[in-house]
Amino acid sequence: MHITLEIADYVVLLIYIVLLLAIGFYLNKRSAGGHSDIFLGGRTLRWWQIGFSLFSANAGPMMLVGFAGIGFSHGVVGSNFEWLAWIFLLLLAMCFLPHYMATRISTMPQFLKLRFGNRAYYFLVLYSLISILLVWLGSALYAGGLIISQVFGWSLTFSVVLVTVIATSFTAVGGLKAVVRTGIFQSVIIIFSSVVLTWLALKRIGGVTAFVQALPDHYWKLFRPAADPEYSWIAILAGYPVVAVYYWCADQTIVQKVLAARDLKEGQYGALFLAVLKIIMPLIFIFPGMMCFVLFKDTAQADNAYITLVTGLMPHGLLGLCLAALIAALIDTVSSGLNSFSTVFTLDVAGRFREMDDVAKRRMGKWVTLIAGGLAIGVAMLFSRSGKGFFELSQGMVSILAPPLSVVFLTGILWKRMSRLAAEVVLYGGGMVCLAVGICNVLNMPYSGFWPHFLILSVYLFIGLLAVGIIISLLPIAARPAPALPSLLETDKRRGSNLRGVWLGWALLTMVMTVIYWLFR
Repeated sequence: MHITLEIADYVVLLIYIVLLLAIGFYLNKRSAGGHSDIFLGGRTLRWWQIGFSLFSANAGPMMLVGFAGIGFSHGVVGSNFEWLAWIFLLLLAMCFLPHYMATRISTMPQFLKLRFGNRAYYFLVLYSLISILLVWLGSALYAGGLIISQVFGWSLTFSVVLVTVIATSFTAVGGLKAVVRTGIFQSVIIIFSSVVLTWLALKRIGGVTAFVQALPDHYWKLFRPAADPEYSWIAILAGYPVVAVYYWCADQTIVQKVLAARDLKEGQYGALFLAVLKIIMPLIFIFPGMMCFVLFKDTAQADNAYITLVTGLMPHGLLGLCLAALIAALIDTVSSGLNSFSTVFTLDVAGRFREMDDVAKRRMGKWVTLIAGGLAIGVAMLFSRSGKGFFELSQGMVSILAPPLSVVFLTGILWKRMSRLAAEVVLYGGGMVCLAVGICNVLNMPYSGFWPHFLILSVYLFIGLLAVGIIISLLPIAARPAPALPSLLETDKRRGSNLRGVWLGWALLTMVMTVIYWLFR
């Protein structure tokens, strides 16, 4: 779908690009000079910086386009991916993060090294690099590049390369601080443009009452019957947690921003702030797709619902702002992935083979960021041959890569008897199985329709790997025991934490989410 732009739209887009690069490169001049400035921002981030940065990294092009597509074809059921996230952000903030920050780790592989030893560490180093390339970089660049190529009439290759060059430039120079500050800027653009689009669509429909009455009843149900082939309540309640534990609690790109917090409480409030932002995300990402169904169901399709609504409602100038939001979502997702890839490779791969001072680490991180950008372009071109939808592609990859990490991180934190051998079997054996299944699923091998829905598939993989881990841990096999972590109570006492305010915030959020689910029952 090629969109006709006017001078006002190009002016808005140009202003956006100039501001983005100015913010990204300006941070490099203010850098304190330590290697943590490029990897963890000096561990100085405040809660609102963490929350906005996580929001913009999470709100990739698959969310803007993919969620609108789900709203168009299925209704409010897709909101579960946002409205259930608070449970796992709570798990990150109050269960995982105290252990992470107490050990002063910089990457997720370093945590597994402390809990399960070197073999688990080596596995997650490689697995993290692969998952960042596939999930955060490859699929995001493919989906976003395809949208940009359709909007501007450019080739897919040119669109992918252009976005990669922009994201790589300020990420290589400014590191995590540049990613965070540009993420805040881009969060504002994404939220503002999405609110304007939702308001204009609601106004065109005739108000909330007319909107509710114009849709079939099943479009307003958060839980579908068990027989639903795609988003049954079983798939949502069983499959989503498998993905969410890995994505929110163990994924390097997400957790890295929380690790960069000034202290534990700032990190916990940052996760809470993101959980609050999650309340509005279906309203501005999924509801527009439902509104597109009401207004343009005869001419639009699921994958182009967002673009159809934008072109049908936005006046010139604001049209440029919506396209800037789409590009912002893409660039921030890619820049976050590039920074995480650089962090893991520099600290956990290169750092194992040679001694480097802070300057050398910073230089290495910049070069790795550039190399990762080149690799990401190749992965995006590979995904262009899959023929899958935006949301299905990104979420499917996460769902299939998640089970072994979800099993090991959950048992590593919550179960002291989880053994080192069990973790290694789950990671290496399960990881190879999941990676093979993921590649076959993306490439439709052995044939299209062979695999079950990605959420159900993730449940099967998780249950199987969890059973393997438990059985091996309980067997009387002569193996060196894995060191158990201190309890959360012990960790809190050591840090002198006063968590009353944080827990009160989570309690209030729980009440709000209970009301929301009651309304859409």
